[in-house]
Amino acid sequence: MTLPTLPHTRRRFLARAGALGLAAPLGLVGSPSSAGLLPVPDLAGAPICRVAAAGPAASGALRPIRLAWNASAICTAAAPVAKESGVFARHGLDVEFVNFGGSTEQLLEAIATGKADAGIGMALRWLKPLEQGFDVKVTAGIHGGCMRLLGATSAGATSLEALKGKVIAVSDQASPAKNFFSLLLAKRGIDPEREVEWRVYPMDLLNLAVEKGEAQALADGDPRTFLWAKDARLSEIANNLSAEYHDRTCCILALRGSLVRDERPVAAALTRALLEAGTRVAHDPGYAATVYAGYGGKGSVDDLAAMLRSHTHHHHPLGAELKQQIAAYIDELKTVKVIRARTDAKQFAERVYADVLS
Repeated sequence: MTLPTLPHTRRRFLARAGALGLAAPLGLVGSPSSAGLLPVPDLAGAPICRVAAAGPAASGALRPIRLAWNASAICTAAAPVAKESGVFARHGLDVEFVNFGGSTEQLLEAIATGKADAGIGMALRWLKPLEQGFDVKVTAGIHGGCMRLLGATSAGATSLEALKGKVIAVSDQASPAKNFFSLLLAKRGIDPEREVEWRVYPMDLLNLAVEKGEAQALADGDPRTFLWAKDARLSEIANNLSAEYHDRTCCILALRGSLVRDERPVAAALTRALLEAGTRVAHDPGYAATVYAGYGGKGSVDDLAAMLRSHTHHHHPLGAELKQQIAAYIDELKTVKVIRARTDAKQFAERVYADVLS
């Protein structure tokens, strides 16, 4: 389903907001205002800024692109920012959003068969289907952070160790949050399959399952978990930037293999555009929140901006760094029996990653 185009008045408002955001000193935007919000570094000399600037300005007709995304997931905020701020157009692209509500396997099949040209999604949702051999290539990490594990303070669920023997509410048994927090539990010596119970509830009712006492914790993604964490009865036990995962990407960009092979400049332009927009999100989360809210983002603009500050939209792993992160996920997912034990992590990373920017 194609999302409707924003009205002209909203486009004009967003354009003005964007201009103000770019003119503001970096110290006035993206500054943490509460615990857990990440400061935005000076990115002027960072490799991603040089990559984003490397593409020439667009001239002539724009290349149509169909980008699959999940409009309810704030981790995809770079996509609407790229569209509304004109970044896609500057890179020669006319991007149509496809809000994909099907399974991950269906989304990846849509990309592989050309029904969509690319998609943004969670690495821990996509790596298992990619193991099956879809002709889809990962070209960049988009950001880290956006999954949270929340526990009921009344049930004593305030640490990973305290979850032993307890019920954790999740949206499905293959959710990225279940996969990630299974890894954290395993690393703390807790068997995530035998010593905790993962119980499935409708996505928007996970907090109610905890409130009713049917579960003692929940694991899911922003914006829901960020908003639920404001409830004093819930405690944030961990998130996917915890400890050794502080610089690990969670959201990735994947393109159909034929686009990478046959139209490399287009693949490069799309990748550059989304990384440039991601940097814009990090520099000006207020503007990004306003744009995302215009696409139906759940939460106030202030809350959405705070969520974006708590993520790592300034960090976009590429090349050897991204391949190392993919391989690390593969080896870790073997320990919780998501990935086959015989899968070679390094070979897997080499197969699914495509360098389109060098």
